[in-house]
Amino acid sequence: MVRNYSLNASDGEKLQVTTFYSERIKTNKTLVFVHGFKGFKDWGFGPYIGEYFSKAGFVVVTFNFSHNGIGENPLEFLELEKFAKNTFSREVRELDEILSTVRSGFFEEIAKDCKIGICGHSRGGAISLLSSVRRNDVDAVSVWASIAYLDRYSKRQKEEWRKKGSFDVMNMRTKQIMSLDVCLLDDIEENSNGILDLKNAVRNLGRPLLIAHGDQDLAVKLEEAEELYSWSDKSKTEFFKMFGTGHTFDVVHPFAGTTPKFDKLLDKTLNFFNKHF
Repeated sequence: MVRNYSLNASDGEKLQVTTFYSERIKTNKTLVFVHGFKGFKDWGFGPYIGEYFSKAGFVVVTFNFSHNGIGENPLEFLELEKFAKNTFSREVRELDEILSTVRSGFFEEIAKDCKIGICGHSRGGAISLLSSVRRNDVDAVSVWASIAYLDRYSKRQKEEWRKKGSFDVMNMRTKQIMSLDVCLLDDIEENSNGILDLKNAVRNLGRPLLIAHGDQDLAVKLEEAEELYSWSDKSKTEFFKMFGTGHTFDVVHPFAGTTPKFDKLLDKTLNFFNKHF
């Protein structure tokens, strides 16, 4: 079964949410999937993740961050003004609010006392870690191709960013120029030792963590996964290095089906959560 919801964040912004579950399986296991930068819940493998884990006995929650650039059209970046004003702190807060909604009993398909796992891809991995460390009701975390650094910009780029008032990035798939306002840079610089301290979040996570990364990832180098692992509690952390695959584990958008490498990642992630739930 698939259900779609439109939730109001604490600031009134809309969060589009989809849940996947099996009516034949009564479960107390919930998995929240967190998309990354220039990603969205219906990108490529998003719906397939929902189907895979729901068949395995999970209720799966996927959602769009309010400022990810996706609006009423679930597959097109038509809200570039919002995209420009997105921040890491906003995403941490919105994921926290999604988790609180999961725990509140709002979703009738989710048990209030359920086990909660989070799976974040790319930037979504970092957001997952930053949100999880703030809560005591997240039972395990998996990050795929996660970044280890939020500050990814050179001194020269930052100077030009402030001078121009925005920083442009190219979406290679859609060929859109997607601008980032200075508010993102302000967020990084003002909160890097607080809510956005990723090193501290990993060190103090205090629960099972799976770090999965492809050795051919050109978007986020394998070294970032190794850095995350170096910060982690080794007694609670698994490092799953995948050979011969990149940032999306050979999956493309529009979705053209799963791949052997992605199937391997899904199986590893499923076994990880089942072991700790």
